[in-house]
Parts: sequence; structure tokens; C-alpha cells
Amino acid sequence: MDIGKIYSGFKFIEEKNIEELNSVGMIFKHEKSGARLFFLKNDDNNKVFAISFRTPPENSKGIPHILEHSVLCGSRKFPVKEPFVELVKGSLNTFLNAFTFPDKTMYPVASVNDKDFTNLMDVYLDAVFYPNIYKYPEIMMQEGWHYELDNKDDDITYKGVVYNEMKGAFSSPESILFRKISESLYPGTQYSVESGGDPDVIPQLTNDEFLAFHSKYYHPANSYIYLYGNMDIEEKLKFLDEKYLSEFNTISVDSSLREAVPFKSQKEIKMSYPISSSEKEQDKTFLSLNFAVGKATDAELYLAFDVLEYLLLETPSSPLKKALIDAGIGKDVFGSFEAGMLQPMFSIIVKNSNESEKEKFKNIVIETLKKLVNDGIDKKLIEASINIKEFKLREADYQGYPKGLIYGMKAMDSWLYDARPWIHLKYDENLKKVKTALKDNYFEKLIDKYILNNKHSSLIMLKPEKGLEEKKEETLKEHLKKFKDSLKEEELSKIILDAEHLKERQKSEDKKEDLEKIPLLSISDIDKDAKKLRLIENEKDNVKTLFHPVFTNGIVYLNLYFDSSAVKKEYIPYISLLGTVLGKISTENYDYEELSKEINIYTGGINFIPQSYSENKNTDVFYPKFIVRSKVLTGNIEKLVGLISEVINHTKFDEYKRIKEIIQETKSRIEMAMFQMGHVVVANHAMSYFSSISKYDDLLSGLGFYKFICSIEKNFENNKEDISNNLKNTASLIFNVNNLITGVTCDNKDYNKFKNNIGIIYDQLDKDKLENEVYEFKFNPENEGLMTSGKVQYVAKAYNFMKLGYSYNGSLQVLKSIANYDYLWNEVRVQGGAYGSFAAFLRNGNMFFTSYRDPNLDKTIEVYDKAGEFFKNFKADNRQMTKYIIGTISDLDYPLTPSSEGQRVFDNYIRHISYEDMQKEREEVLNTKVKDIEKFSELISDVMKQNNLCVLGNEQKIKENKSIFNNVFNLFE
Repeated sequence: MDIGKIYSGFKFIEEKNIEELNSVGMIFKHEKSGARLFFLKNDDNNKVFAISFRTPPENSKGIPHILEHSVLCGSRKFPVKEPFVELVKGSLNTFLNAFTFPDKTMYPVASVNDKDFTNLMDVYLDAVFYPNIYKYPEIMMQEGWHYELDNKDDDITYKGVVYNEMKGAFSSPESILFRKISESLYPGTQYSVESGGDPDVIPQLTNDEFLAFHSKYYHPANSYIYLYGNMDIEEKLKFLDEKYLSEFNTISVDSSLREAVPFKSQKEIKMSYPISSSEKEQDKTFLSLNFAVGKATDAELYLAFDVLEYLLLETPSSPLKKALIDAGIGKDVFGSFEAGMLQPMFSIIVKNSNESEKEKFKNIVIETLKKLVNDGIDKKLIEASINIKEFKLREADYQGYPKGLIYGMKAMDSWLYDARPWIHLKYDENLKKVKTALKDNYFEKLIDKYILNNKHSSLIMLKPEKGLEEKKEETLKEHLKKFKDSLKEEELSKIILDAEHLKERQKSEDKKEDLEKIPLLSISDIDKDAKKLRLIENEKDNVKTLFHPVFTNGIVYLNLYFDSSAVKKEYIPYISLLGTVLGKISTENYDYEELSKEINIYTGGINFIPQSYSENKNTDVFYPKFIVRSKVLTGNIEKLVGLISEVINHTKFDEYKRIKEIIQETKSRIEMAMFQMGHVVVANHAMSYFSSISKYDDLLSGLGFYKFICSIEKNFENNKEDISNNLKNTASLIFNVNNLITGVTCDNKDYNKFKNNIGIIYDQLDKDKLENEVYEFKFNPENEGLMTSGKVQYVAKAYNFMKLGYSYNGSLQVLKSIANYDYLWNEVRVQGGAYGSFAAFLRNGNMFFTSYRDPNLDKTIEVYDKAGEFFKNFKADNRQMTKYIIGTISDLDYPLTPSSEGQRVFDNYIRHISYEDMQKEREEVLNTKVKDIEKFSELISDVMKQNNLCVLGNEQKIKENKSIFNNVFNLFE
């Protein structure tokens, strides 16, 4: 293609070779509409398309976020209520979602199938440019907010998917803090308001404002179109021009982003967050120092500060983190460098502190950083931090996300701000500049300029307050009561009528002819055979070795699978604690700071992960493993195995102060995850009422482990010798050569380097014969309500269908697709107002329904209980069944990285899942009929009748429904 030439209305403007990604970047401009386009050309078959818009919010009503949801609720060419869901049901997509950022809204899709990829582009483009929001005000009511009122005697309430999603987001103190950080640093700009929407403000949004925002910003002239992968670009440009962009003339869209005026002095802010009535207020305060750092378009600074944040705050040898922990100011310290905004922000955060520590916190930060500037930062720490970041850049393994999508997001971090889209993708030159820190005072200068001498900063104190949530709820009830009392009869009738119209739309079925407008692949487009992943079984020094040969770009992925079933039942939580402390405390030859540096200099990381594996199609048998998971460039394999051997054989478990710090941090991180992963917490805990593997997992990483961590933290000083001895004993029962299977993923040519060095580990392991435990657990439906100050619920019901006489079949995965994107989506999300609801049917017979950021509790349980009836009456024509089958295959065929491919092979080996099993499951999916789905209705009904229930949610809501629980308690102390 020639620069300056027009291709289907697109002028080819510039080209850049991006060696780091083995890609060529190409910039185009659509002459008629003004649309910008960036194509990242390479040989990756997992193609990515995204269209983004610069959408600076003026307030916290959540318009960008509600629009992100709403434009995917039907459009000109695809007038069904939920084209997004129809695509999820019936596409081979490898990614399908949308994102609201503080200054942009992004609509990405990905697929390895070119026909499917074009279909996805078509639906998304029609959605953003021609949404049905102008026809149906009910869309904004459903996705944003509306008054809920069934009859004139009821109380008025607010309802809406985004409203409840953001109530859930604002339940987490960390979310409140980060919102406040942005607001404090950038007053008067788009970053001082909440683009996702503040639940207190969302109900101020009118439909006219909502439509005006779309009309203003969703024009091609304000768009950023991104294409990535192996494709015929001329064909894609022709499609974009003919189907969409040629219909628009370029206009001037004022979406400019405002910069905050630099501060003359640091701001101080004090505010509160809610805790439940029985929680302690002590040790619950957050302290945060925050700094505005340059511009996102400064690519060198962008990369350097990412390394600096890691160096200062994320490793066991990080000097700022260590200074704050040593001072006893708080129990957890972490940092944040948020670069995806015009003016990036850097934060130093202490969690589980107290108000009295504010000045001490500030002083220690300043003193520690001044000392680093004056005395210099340890060069080995600098080398370690740069190396680990460079390893991640070059590996490009983003678990769960196509790498092309991550590159697209990085491109937006400069492109949105009127710089070239590749400046963060071409990182080699900037990496070289950052590496000068190994010889000079590069990072010391950054600290001096951007932190110590930066007045554009804020100090935030976020305090816990009992009763705050109850006060807010009371104020809201009072406000809504006054509002209702002020309404005239006809106004009241209109609210009831509007709510009725919304319910009618939600319950109405799409016309068959409209559904058929959604593009759909045929079964013939699907590979009938499951993908074969190679596995070669070898033996070295009497240890079984599983080798997955695949191109890894010079990286060796090494997994050591130790059987952990010699550990007695009462010490199961110590297996998880062992995984947490290893690599973070000293060994015989390294103190923990030096150990951390060595690992980061010579490897891509060493992680210690306890995990259980259920036997294929077996309810009760499972295999507890302790995995040492690592990665390294081939040339450093000898160093890697030496470091692993040092950690697993020579860790010193009597380093009490350090162990206590790790326990405190672990407790803090679990609490942070509870609000983000509440649906997983309750589902897993509900399964622990009846399932051996789930009970084991609960003690290993669930609520049982959290209770254990709380207990040993509280009583650490009295029990520290016991804790130390238990860790040491647990390690001795795990790290034994007789317990071990080794899994290695690398190129064929690199296998011998692994083989010649692995003996370093084997030689030092214990050789004694161990006696394995048979874990027996007592079960009963505990039906617990876990109370928090949160504003929403996470509701789960579960049981094991094999215990009821049913067997596993691949068609259950099709049932899961229908449950997720038909029944639960419509009942719990669309009509119930929750952010999400999910089903799972596992090979060991365990199944669950769970909800996410759910305003309801008893209503959601009622939906679960009626699921059997829905599937008993399930009806679908051939086209609909094809759609569900394709969507299910999409999940089965998700493209894997070399590392995750290896893990899949090893997991299947441990669980005794053969290729024949995978092929049988695939054939069962492909041959699923309506009658198969109808038959599962009894399975679901029988599971729900077992009434295994767990809910995490609002204290008041759980107390109101106390009768359905056997036990209710406050989750946090």
C-alpha cells in the first residue's frame, strides 16, 4: 500500500515498523467522515477490532457508562433487544465486551474466524452509530435507572443495571479511595467526576441529556478505529466505508480534554466510608499520598514510572514499602500508577491504619525518598525491577485477554491525546533510556522532580464510619417518600405506567425475523475435532516429566506439581500460607530482599500455588497439589532451578516479624478481593457444604482460609512459634521427590537445557516415603448470610447433581450457555437489575447459580428455584440451537498462550481427562437437541430443592431475610 493513496475512502497517512511486536503499524484517515484508523498488521490469527470514542463526562450521572450498556440494546439493522447477548450466544468470539474509562468509551471484539470477525464488526458498528435508544426510552430506564413502583400504595425505589453495578463498586473502600484520588488531583476536569456514575447522582440523569451525549460524541469524526492481526486490510477498509462511514460527513466535535491547573500546595482531604455496625473502627483507615505525573504522551516517563512504582512499592525488597511497614503505620502498603489518562497519577497507599498516623505516614514517605535520592537506589533492585517489567512486555501473555486488545488499549493511551498510536508499543528505545538507571541516578531524578518537588499532589485520609450506610439509606428513603408525596395523581400513574411498559418490553419476545438479522455461522464453520495438544511423558531421576513441546520464543515454563495430601486435615490452611510466604522470607543463603532481587533479575517470576484437581467425572476423588510455577529465558534455566531449590529446601520459617507482615498483607488483600469477587466467594462456599474438593478449597483459599488468617493474625505474638513450626512441618510433607510430577513447556530445542539442570532440584529434595491422608469432611447445608456494609448482594445456590443420580454430559455446557445468556440474564439482570448472574456445571457434578452486584436477595433465589420449570418448557428452533452450540464451542476453543496450553495439558493429565474425553464432550455439544435441554430440567429442579444457599451482602438486607439462613454473621471484624 502506498502512503498518500486513498483506499476505499481511507487515506493512508503513515507507517511504522514495530519490531517489538513483530508488527507494522499503519495510520489511516477516512476523508468523508473524519474517522481515524490504526491497523496493527502481523500474523496473529486472533484478530481484534475496536471502535472507541473520546467521551469526557461533565458530571457523575454516569452517561458514558449507561450509554456503553445501552447502545448494545438494539440498533437499526439489528433491532432485537439484546444483540450483544445474541452474539455471545452464537459467535466464535474470543473477546466481546465494552469498557467505560474516565475519558473514553471502547467497544472491542476479537475472533479467529474471519467471517465471524466481520459479523462482530457489523453488529458493533451499527450499535454505536444507530442505536435504538432514540426509539425506546425504556433502554435507558433498564440500563441506567428508573423509578420502580408497582402500585400507588408501594414505596418508590430506584432500579437499573448501572445504578446497581455502581452501588456495588462504591461498596468497596478501595473504589471510594481511587475515585477520591482522581477527584482531588484534577478538579474542574473530566477526571474529577465519575464516568461510571455515582449512585447518589445517577437518578438525576434525564433521557434528553442521555441522548444529547450520544448525538454529540458518537460520530465517526470523534472515533478511533483499531484493527489488529492477520487480515485483508483493503477488504476491511472497503467494508467500513461502504457499510457505515460513507453515510457520514465530517463535523467538528468538541471532545477536548481539560488539564488540571498545577497546584501551588498539596491538598488535604478527609472523608469517611461505611462499615457494618459490629465492625471495629480501629486499624481501618486508608492513608494515601498522590501525585500528578507528567503526560501520558511522554512515552519514556510512562514506562519509567511503571518501573518506579514496582521498584518502590510492589516487591519484598521495595524500600518505600519496607519503611512504611517497619514503622508500623498500617498492615498493608501498595502503590498505583494509573497511566491511562491525560495526566497520569501515582499513589502511595497504606491500608489498615489509623487517623493518628497521618503525619508520620507523610514524614516517612518524604524521609525515605529523600534518602534514596541522596544515597542512591540499590542498582540490583533497579535491575530486578526493569527485568521483570521487560520480561512481561516481551512475553505478552495477558491471561484472559487477547494480546491484540491489550496493544489496542496501550495505543489509546497516546492516540486519544493526539499523539501517534504506537509510541507505547515501540518501547525498546525508551527501555534503553530507562536502563541508564543501572549506571546513573535516573530514578533518583524522577523521584526528586515528580514526587519530592511536586506540589500537584494530595493527601487523603479515608476513615471508617459505623452507621454511614444506614444514614444514607434513611436519607434516600426520606427523599423518595417526599418525592412520592409531592406527586399529583396523574404523575404517580405515569411512573407506574412507565415501569409497566419497561416490564412488558423486558418480557416480550423478539420477532423471529429480527433475530434472524443477527449474523450467524453454521455448524459447518466449526471444526468437528477437539484440538490435540502434544504431551510427551518422560522420566528423569525417577521423577515423571510431562513435556509440552511448543514455540515459546525462548522462554521455558516450568511447573513442579507436588502432591500435598500428606498434610493432615487440620493443617490444610497452612498449605496456602506456605504458598504465600515462600519467596518472600529469607533462606539460608539470601535475606528476603536479596532473594526477591535475584528472582526478578534472572527469571520471569516464581510463584507458589496450592491447587486441587477433581478426578474426571468423579464426585469424591480429588488430587491436592502444591505447584511451583515459574518461567525463565532459556539461558537462565540453571539460575532458575538453583533459586527454586534454595526456596523450597532452605527457607527460614523463624523470621517472625516478616511472617507477621505477610499475614497482615494477605488478610488485607483477601478483603479487597471479597467485593470484587463476591459471586465466586459465595458460589465456592455454598459448594463446601456438600463437596469434598470444595471443602478443601474453602480451607485453602476461601472463607475458611480467611477465618484462619484472621485468627492467626489476631493471636500471632502468642502463637508465632507454633505458626513457624507448622509452616516448616507442612513444607517437609510437601517438598519430597516421591510427591513430584514435573511439567515443562518449551521448544524442542530447549528441552535438553531443562533436562540437564533439573537435577539440581531433585537432588536436594527429601526421599523419605510419606503416608498420604484420606480427607473426610462432615457436611451440612450451613446456609450462611455473610453481612457487610455493602449496598448489593451476591447470591448463590449449589449442589452436586451426581449425588442425585445424574451424570456429566457435554450438553450441560450448552445448558450453561442458555442459563447464562437467556434465563439468568433476563430474570436476574434485565428484570432484576443485577449486574450479572452465572451458572456452572462441572465435570465432578458440582453446579451452582450465582449473582453479581445484585439489588435483590429473596427474588433472586426465587428465580433460581423456578429455573427447572423454565427448562422443562424450553423451546428453540434449529437456528437458535445452532447459536447456543456455536457460543458453547467458542468457550471450548478459546485460544491459549503457550504457557496456558501447557497448563491445560498438565491439568488434564492429573485429572485423567483424555483426548477421547475432550472429543466426546465436543460431539455431545455439537449434537445437543432441544429435548436434551428439556431433560435437564429435573436435574436443575432437584439441585435447587437441596437448598444449599450462601449470600454475601448488605447487613440490613440479610437481617430482613434472616429466616432463610441457618447462620448470619458479619464477614469483617
